[in-house]
Amino acid sequence: MNPIHNRYLRSLAALGLAFGLSACASVDSVDSNKYLDTASRAAPVATELGATTEQPASSTALPTFKVVAVNVSVPETLRVSEANRYYPGGDIVWREDPIGNRHEQVRAIVAAGISQGTAEFEGAREVTLDIVVTRFHALTEKARYTVGGVHAIQFDLVLRDAATGALLNEPRRIKADFDALGGQAAIAAEARGVTQKRRITNHLAFVIQQELGRPGGYAERDTGLIGALNQL
Repeated sequence: MNPIHNRYLRSLAALGLAFGLSACASVDSVDSNKYLDTASRAAPVATELGATTEQPASSTALPTFKVVAVNVSVPETLRVSEANRYYPGGDIVWREDPIGNRHEQVRAIVAAGISQGTAEFEGAREVTLDIVVTRFHALTEKARYTVGGVHAIQFDLVLRDAATGALLNEPRRIKADFDALGGQAAIAAEARGVTQKRRITNHLAFVIQQELGRPGGYAERDTGLIGALNQL
């Protein structure tokens, strides 16, 4: 990457930080009642603050199959960052579990979210889901307790017939990014037990319900400049 391009990216990052700081007050002032879980049986998961359904519940019908296995892979080639910066590099940024095998920690979170979202699928045809995580950016400590940001959660999804292993869809990249809490909103959420892990898990449950039960699948969110910077 040439020096001019590096300076350009740094300028964009600085601009993004300025936007994030200016948006901080609006994030902190959101009604705290929206932190509560409102998941219901046979309906899309409505997750806390910024991860609620964007379509009426009736727009998602339960699929005509049953998910009997969720296979999640987090390739070792994904680079982990432990840097406490607003915009750390790397493919994996995760801090709510103790320092350890971040790939395995991410795998467990994604598997829990997808399994939660497919638990109510009771159709006749048994299928498996193969998921390969390509990016998992939660917030660093510095970002979480100041400006907030975006949870960048992305993965490739393949649906297979459980009996034959035959592909039932073309591999699809799911960009499940959504707004993260920051500052006082993050602190208030934690006081209610609404951690980053809980929000991400519930959001992934919602995403998979939309992807498998809604015509056209899950519609990714526009997370603005901060979301774009998070891809660098």
